[in-house]
Amino acid sequence: MSRLLVPALVTALAVGTVLGAAAPSASDDVGRVARAGQWQLGALRLPQAWRTSKGAGVVVAVLDTGVNARHPDLAGAVIQGPDLTGVDASPHRWGRHGTAMASLIAGRGHGDEHEGGVLGVAPKAKVLSVRVTLDNGDPQREKQRHGGRNALARGIRYAADHGAAVISMSLGGGSGSWEGSAPEEEAVQYAISRGAVLVASSGNDGASGNRKNFPAAYPGVIAVGAVNRGLAVAGFSNRQDYVSVVAPGTEIVTADERGSYVIGDGTSSAAALVAGVAALVRSAHPSLSPYHVRRAIELGTRKRPADGHSRAYGHGVVDAVRALRAAARLDMPTSGAAAPERYFCGASPPSRGPVVAGMVVLVAAMSARVLVTQRRRRRGVT
Repeated sequence: MSRLLVPALVTALAVGTVLGAAAPSASDDVGRVARAGQWQLGALRLPQAWRTSKGAGVVVAVLDTGVNARHPDLAGAVIQGPDLTGVDASPHRWGRHGTAMASLIAGRGHGDEHEGGVLGVAPKAKVLSVRVTLDNGDPQREKQRHGGRNALARGIRYAADHGAAVISMSLGGGSGSWEGSAPEEEAVQYAISRGAVLVASSGNDGASGNRKNFPAAYPGVIAVGAVNRGLAVAGFSNRQDYVSVVAPGTEIVTADERGSYVIGDGTSSAAALVAGVAALVRSAHPSLSPYHVRRAIELGTRKRPADGHSRAYGHGVVDAVRALRAAARLDMPTSGAAAPERYFCGASPPSRGPVVAGMVVLVAAMSARVLVTQRRRRRGVT
């Protein structure tokens, strides 16, 4: 099953300039332009968040079209996982979307003091690349329908079994299949049970069909919509009850698979950014459960809807600083002994007051019976 959401608009940066890793001067020039275009760094308040966490020690699985580990901004950041598509991609199309998403999560930049290129949300995190689909426009995609059966479900399980604390899925719906599958949903629940936080794009057809999009719609997945520079929900961003949060998703500069940069729109980018925030939280608070990481991100939003949630904004616009603060509150140890496991699902342990009162009544009744029996015996009555 091949279901990829690529950005709605992709243009070459610097009027088609293509960078090569072996051209440092050109790389520095265009790299500075790329960094200047990263408006999401300020919108997510990342410079302040990095004082607390940069994602060190966290592996983020990128389930996508593959990642070019040779891009200068991803040097040392990529762990190459398996190709589960069952086909070889066209060489000139390999990994474009996956490389872009990886750069938003764990890009390190390059040059002196890493001042050029794309900085990811969690620049100290590692990316585990698991190829589960092909880029849009790749002529081999038709073959994948036969060779890559349940590639996404298998990719989720692989990531969960190979140390991924966060699983980023900027895909779904692109092949015309807008329904979930049992293998995928089971894989999602398996990964959560293994402690992984799952993030997915909400969908890019909000201005037309606005259909339910998977894997974003599976229970337990952080579904992410897109906002523009004014923090208004983008027209293409799906509006659904399953939307958890929104994040920057228009005019986003990303690394390109050929070592250059592109600018694009889409909920794909928004989801990758939130996966990066999840990595920041996981790095600072490794003991938090997937549920509590999700709650920290949702509780730490701004521009929250009046009633706490809406189909367009979810719980609001992601803010990395607030998410880390919310995580710190959720990670505070509770006072007293832990409640018994049978009360885990929100119910309080039963009060001991009624039990004690019952014991008192029972003792009193037994004492009265003993007294009556003794009196009867004295009278010769048994």
